[in-house]
Amino acid sequence: MADEITFDDFLKVDIRVGRVTRAEPFPEARKPAIKLWVDFGPEIGERKSSAQLTAHYTPESLVGRQVMGVVNFPPRQIGPVRSEVLVLGVSDSEGGIVLLAPDQDVAEGERMH
Repeated sequence: MADEITFDDFLKVDIRVGRVTRAEPFPEARKPAIKLWVDFGPEIGERKSSAQLTAHYTPESLVGRQVMGVVNFPPRQIGPVRSEVLVLGVSDSEGGIVLLAPDQDVAEGERMH
């Protein structure tokens, strides 16, 4: 278990709903990954990411899906991709990543509370 944090610490992490607008294979990555473009609504706009999602998803199956992402981390260079958002997921029993998403459609950019 991680160290205990305060509620104020939690509020510093800006987790929003976005919709995947584009997805492409990322063959240059060290581990199998997919490049994503995610629309977080008019306030934040579209952000690019790289995610190791190939165990359960194809690029085609991701387009149009809603996802949850941390939008206030600094950008990170992953090979030739500048990742601007951390898309959230959990590992299944074999280590494949399963995306976290709202169970109903909501507006892009909505913040998690």
